Amino acid sequence: MWRIRSSIRRLPRAEAPPEVSARICLDKNESPFDLPHGLKKELFEKLSKIPLNRYPPGYPTELEGKIAGYLNLSPENVIVANGSDELIGLILKVFEGDHIVISSPTFGMYDFFAALEGIKVIDVPLGEGFELGDVERFADGARAIFICSPNNPTGNTHPKKRIIEVLETGAPVILDEAYAEFAKESNIDLVKDYDNLIILRTFSKAFGLAGARLGYAVASEETMDYLRRVLPPFSVNSLSLKAGEFMFEHLDYVGHVIRYIIEERERLYREFKDYTYPSEANFLLMKLDAHDFLLKRGIVVKKLGGRLKGHIRVTVGRKEENDELISALREFINLTAG
Repeated sequence: MWRIRSSIRRLPRAEAPPEVSARICLDKNESPFDLPHGLKKELFEKLSKIPLNRYPPGYPTELEGKIAGYLNLSPENVIVANGSDELIGLILKVFEGDHIVISSPTFGMYDFFAALEGIKVIDVPLGEGFELGDVERFADGARAIFICSPNNPTGNTHPKKRIIEVLETGAPVILDEAYAEFAKESNIDLVKDYDNLIILRTFSKAFGLAGARLGYAVASEETMDYLRRVLPPFSVNSLSLKAGEFMFEHLDYVGHVIRYIIEERERLYREFKDYTYPSEANFLLMKLDAHDFLLKRGIVVKKLGGRLKGHIRVTVGRKEENDELISALREFINLTAG
């Protein structure tokens, strides 16, 4: 009789209850902006010329070259895949070791892919200020140490000096920089000095292509050579590749969106400073148990549990969406204060 692997776990479904009509979705850290009509029409014209009866490029060297230019690196330092999630799974196939190290609260897909591979997960929780703990203590025998910076769901970054201290252990370090475009600095330059570093990036946030499921990894040429060995050819579809290439032709628009989101993030932070943690991402962590209250008003945010029970994570939306959020949260605070 066939058997199912016990390490396969069910992911929680995050949809709103069917009786609630969600007018404003601020729960998935997506960009609040689809492409403007003019740019979308231009992109669709390019997509219409793609022969869908043909496979995509075996390896997306054109997009990798554009990413490399964007980051001032060599194309040999870049690999593209179906979202950074896919890369997590591939990375765990490259390195040896009996465990991974994570620091909760953090992105939940690290331990998800570890479970699929039957790898033990050691959690070194973040400190009271969400600072990185003594992960070095478990570096020996680690298949990977995962660091998310800016961290999801807390929004804070980890100092470069601290990341270097972890790299100096020699253990593979996977630095998730999905939200780096919204932060003051990145750590991309460290791949030139540390062969044990892989940085994950995505087109889903600042570039607004969550629907295209496109991500990439950056590492030294030697490390990237091993990662390419486990990535099958034709893995990323032609439409997503063309969309990614298209965005590099319009970096001025991307920059405008990033600045807009940062300005709105800071506006929300100032409005609820007594309940909100500083953030360098496109979302805010709030110590307000307002998920259900907001949902009844058609506003969906992320409800958190565990150590962050009673908190919500709020994606920064468009100004008019944020105005409605502000109004609803003011009402919630006034009600609960009484």
